[in-house]
Amino acid sequence: MKHEEIPLSRPDVTDAEIDAVLGVLRTDRLSLGPHAEAFEAACAARAGRKFGVAVNSGTSGLHLCVRALGIGDGDEVITTPFSFIATTNCILFERARPVFVDIDPASYNMDPAALEAAIGPRTKAILPVEVFGSPAHFDAYERIARKHNLLLIEDCCEALGGSLAGRPAGNFGECGVFAFYPNKQVTTGEGGLIVTDREDLRDLCRSMRNQGRATDAWLSHARMGFNYRISEINAALGAAQMGRLDEILANRRRAAGLYNQALADLAADGLVHLPPMAEPQVASWFVYVVRLADRFTQADRDAILAGLRKAGIGCNNYFAPIHLQPYIMEALETKAGDFPVTERIAERTIALPFFARLTDSQVARVREALAGALRQIGG
Repeated sequence: MKHEEIPLSRPDVTDAEIDAVLGVLRTDRLSLGPHAEAFEAACAARAGRKFGVAVNSGTSGLHLCVRALGIGDGDEVITTPFSFIATTNCILFERARPVFVDIDPASYNMDPAALEAAIGPRTKAILPVEVFGSPAHFDAYERIARKHNLLLIEDCCEALGGSLAGRPAGNFGECGVFAFYPNKQVTTGEGGLIVTDREDLRDLCRSMRNQGRATDAWLSHARMGFNYRISEINAALGAAQMGRLDEILANRRRAAGLYNQALADLAADGLVHLPPMAEPQVASWFVYVVRLADRFTQADRDAILAGLRKAGIGCNNYFAPIHLQPYIMEALETKAGDFPVTERIAERTIALPFFARLTDSQVARVREALAGALRQIGG
């Protein structure tokens, strides 16, 4: 009997979101309207910030933050090699230089000690990432930034709704950036959002997202800008999703709990490491990524991925080290061995199907397929 395929991710969209989008389509305002403003206000409030600026992607939001903070030629920005490529690209867009530091194996976020050791005379900012939604060490990053008079841009694209010691994701440093791709906790289809307490950053980012307009006056441009606007259709979807955020987060935590229970024996047997989520009961679970024990190789991991896919289980590796991407190696002269913890972990990661409405039976199927694939390679 052939089982239905289990996708790697699936957005949680209900009639409330569909009705919100249809409502926009019945109006004459499809961009820069009241839904974008409501979405901005909801995300800013959730991050404990004064202002929000909605844009068309998380990448755009990170780029605008780098640019608005005056980071450019000759500046260095310390960041992680274990992330999505946009974290590094937004620095390169402004001709600044990313400086990678290795990650903490207990959390997968940047090692605070390695970060502080990497600070040099050209360091202008720190751009850490809440990997897989975990805010571990973000309070330490902020203390280091203040101690050395550095800017801190929080890449919280994977962490909406999470918190660390009572402080919400998006609340650290000068600004934070959320993202809303369909695999995120909340989706707008495509979209991103900057949160900050600084009115000057809000105004600059609003201007630059809309071709550099200084005011709402048509064809009046004070600076070079970009077309990074979000549509009212996307914003209406996002605003409706934000109204359900606590429900969505609770369901994702429930799904993570199902996995933790189902895979506990594989972890106890030393075959896999479960996700190292800080404060899991208030975390914002973005993906569910297990890591194979060190005795397994990258080839073993790839064989397990193939076995899962053959069984109809959506899966992937997560992440591939940024410093080993071909154009990054050429531009920054990075090489294999530069960041051994990142490389060791990245070679063994497996992202399992994860979404808010994941069922017990689906988790059981994933567990069976994973255990079977491990047995086939001698686990």
